[in-house]
Order: sequence, then C-alpha cells, then structure tokens
Amino acid sequence: MRRAVLIANPSASQFTGGLFREVATTLSDTFDLSTQWPVSGPDTMRQTAAAVADEVDVVFAMGGDGVAHHVANGLAGSNTALGLIPAGTTNVLARILDIPSKPAKAAQAATGYDPLPTRIARISATLAGRRIERVATFSVGIGFDAAVVEAAERKPYAKLRFGGVYYASTAVGRLTSDWRTRLPNLRIEANGDSFDAIAALTQVHHPYTYFGRVPLHLTKEDPKGMATLAVGKLGYRNAASLVSRAILRRTHTARSGAHLWTEYDRITIEADPPAPFQADGELLGTASHIEIEPVEHGMLVLRPATVQASSS
Repeated sequence: MRRAVLIANPSASQFTGGLFREVATTLSDTFDLSTQWPVSGPDTMRQTAAAVADEVDVVFAMGGDGVAHHVANGLAGSNTALGLIPAGTTNVLARILDIPSKPAKAAQAATGYDPLPTRIARISATLAGRRIERVATFSVGIGFDAAVVEAAERKPYAKLRFGGVYYASTAVGRLTSDWRTRLPNLRIEANGDSFDAIAALTQVHHPYTYFGRVPLHLTKEDPKGMATLAVGKLGYRNAASLVSRAILRRTHTARSGAHLWTEYDRITIEADPPAPFQADGELLGTASHIEIEPVEHGMLVLRPATVQASSS
C-alpha cells in the first residue's frame, strides 16, 4: 500500500472537523495515511520535507492555495507527489488542474489519479541582501499584483467570506489610491527584450483564475510554456483594457502599455526601489532582483491526465 501524509489547515474557509475525518477515511482506504497539523507556512514546508526524506509517496494538502504552495515548496523536484484537497476560498491550482472543488469528492478522485509531472516556476529573489529560493505552482506577481495581495491579507475574514470578489474590490481600491499615478520602477528582461514596467504577472498554467471563476488569459492561444505580462502604466482606462483583454482572450499590444513574453528559459526583474512580490497568492517580501525559470517536469501531482499541465 502506498504511503501518504495528509497536511491540513484548519483555518481554511471550507474546513470542518467532520469533513477532515471524511477525507481521512476515504484516503485511508487506498493509502497508509498519517496526518500532520503544521502551525505555519515554514512548518508546513519542514513537515513536507520530512515526509519526502521518509520516502512517502504522496503529501496531501487540505486547505487553500497557501497550504498547497507550502507543500509544493517542500516536495518540488522529489519523487513524492502533491495531492490536492481544496478547502480554501479560491483554490486556484485545483481549478487549473481540474480537481473536484469539494474536499470529499477531491479525496475520492485522488484515489484514482496517477502522479503526473507538472510544470512549476523556480524563483530566486534578493530581499535586503538576502537570497531566497522558492517555487510557484500557478503564478508570480511583482508590483501592483503583490500590493493587492498585501492589502487583502490585512482583512483575512473578508477574504474568507467574499473570495475573488474581495480581491477584485481590493485591486480597484489600490488602483484608485496611488498606483495609477506611479512611474515604472521595474526593468524586465527575457529573450533579448527589455521593458520598463510598474507591474508584472507570470502565469505558470493557463488560464489563471485570479477573480474566482472568471478565467484570465495572458495570451490569445495557450502557450507551450509560461507567459509573463508586464504593464507600463495603470490608469483607469488602461487597467480596464488589460482586464477585458485577459477575459476575452484578446492580444495584449504595445498600445495598451503592455509587453508579453512567452517560451523563455528565464526572465529577470530588477526593481528600484524594491517592489513587493508574491507567489501563488503568498506575499514573499520586497525584492530588488528576481529571476523566474520554468521547470516543465518540476513536480509530481495527483491529477487528471486530460489536463495539459506541462509540455511534453
């Protein structure tokens, strides 16, 4: 019997004790299961790394994108697979990978999934002279996007109650406060092209579901790898145009004050002054230098084979 660890976040919006017991019972029918209750993100990564060292087959993340992000950072590059039991507010990665949205159904489905290689992004960043290494499972944001995450985290109960609607209203609030008048402070380079921007968003998979069930596309056609969109200005009209293009799958152009990169090996961002950045909705700090690289088979995930989550 395969061995598995279930790591749960009891503060997730959908989490209940009864649901946890139901998920654990379902998984125990297929896996030799143990459970862990980490007290923080770093603790989640430590417990996941310990499971990897113990050669556990699967680490299940029961919660939102936060617990999935920290579990992924503990097992990326290993032979231990990530299992997703979505119990958070938006569950972006689970939606992208077509995992059932209800925890009990996700647990039942997971017993029939195979561990499949899945694309991740490797991030290397400099924060106040200190270098950190992380991975992202679905997005990396620098500048405005990360500032929205920072503002949203100040009211966690509103985030739990209103989900994507709260993030959207927070984005509008940040835009109307001071971001629409800011000047570019990011120099972004990839594939021999550079662009001065105020914000950048990297999609690891497509589409991205920042506003809940409304998918956003950085490209008209789904690219083979990751895509990064850099924005040079954020006035009201420009911001509305960017969002509508992403929803309607229209090509972003220089006229909209944006620059798009696809099919790159590495993208670099220099920030002066340093800018906030996030990965998978987790605010990681304020960085002066960031490098992002796609890793096509960077992590094993229990997921449907019908989802194209990495290039072949």
